[in-house]
Amino acid sequence: MLKVVVDATPVDSKPSGVGFYVANLISALDVLQKEENFQLGVVYQPRLKNWLRGDFSFPESLKHYSQQYLLPLPVRISDLLLALAFKPSLSYFEKYFGFPDILHGTNYSVYPCRNSLKVMNIYDLTFIKYPNYIDSMVKTYTERVKRCLQWTDLVLTISESSKKDIIEYLEVDPKKVYVTPLASRYSPNYLSEEIAQRLEKQANYDFSKPYLLFVSTIEPRKNINTIITAFNFLKEKYKIEHQLILIGKKGWNYQPVFAAIENSPWGNQIHHLNYLSNELVALFYSKADVFVYPSHYEGFGLPVLEAMTLGAPVISSNTSSIPEVTGDAAILVDPNNPVQLAEAILKVISDSELRQELINKGKARAKLFSWERTAKETLNAYRTLI
Repeated sequence: MLKVVVDATPVDSKPSGVGFYVANLISALDVLQKEENFQLGVVYQPRLKNWLRGDFSFPESLKHYSQQYLLPLPVRISDLLLALAFKPSLSYFEKYFGFPDILHGTNYSVYPCRNSLKVMNIYDLTFIKYPNYIDSMVKTYTERVKRCLQWTDLVLTISESSKKDIIEYLEVDPKKVYVTPLASRYSPNYLSEEIAQRLEKQANYDFSKPYLLFVSTIEPRKNINTIITAFNFLKEKYKIEHQLILIGKKGWNYQPVFAAIENSPWGNQIHHLNYLSNELVALFYSKADVFVYPSHYEGFGLPVLEAMTLGAPVISSNTSSIPEVTGDAAILVDPNNPVQLAEAILKVISDSELRQELINKGKARAKLFSWERTAKETLNAYRTLI
């Protein structure tokens, strides 16, 4: 029986980004085990703080998996080993993974185990293509990824756009790169009317005021200042009644966004909401007049899929992976053109037929993506190696 061990270290209590993908992938693979005749294990590394305290316990969300393996080193130290050590000395750690047939490194690295086939996730190449959009920590990825590619048997990525970048910038053989798309954290009927009404009372917002919505980390790559410029233009020229809601944690170099809000004559109608529960984010998606996402570069663009799933009409950028996710179910604009973005927003909020058409197309498009599909595609990728 095929034995697969997946690195679950990125999973935490409030997963986002890589942690969100890994948690959902493991959960979906777990369901497939019996049907597909393979064995799934998870490996985990303690956080540095826990390691220093001698706390090697697994997070609650991983404790129910039957095959658990602990690598008793924090990520910071193992990353250092990957950057500095020779391959033979690293294979010492193989025993901590339970000697699987396939070891799946989920966060831009994988250990060079001698007896296992190695699979590594590379989600996007922001750190190579757009170094101006990342912090100093992410800048160290290039060297680590290139080193790990020396012993990686298969690369998994999340879009054809990222695959193209990996082939071009890292010179990986196209046959070694496999695309496994993501899925939404929501189902189309995620919010019942009863739950929505209860949440409206909890939410710190008056839903009688229409709004434009953005959901993601507040950082330069997401191009939020262009949304604010477009919003100011629409307020001044067309006197739109809408508010602007930005939902997301403050990421790297978030300050210019808050400076732009402060400098806007309509700053009191721009609201930043920090990390919210899944249910509250779903409520904001479902009631938005438009979901706006002019990101410069995405490996996939999950918020776009979430918005479509929950019935928000989408306006997004025409770059990187976004067109793959939206198909013809969104209006795509040049992310460097705030006037084009503003005109697209105006079109959607003033044409109810167009708005409804985008909602219907978005919901239909979103049904093509599921975590079951992601898990099956991942399993197919593993099997190409056997």
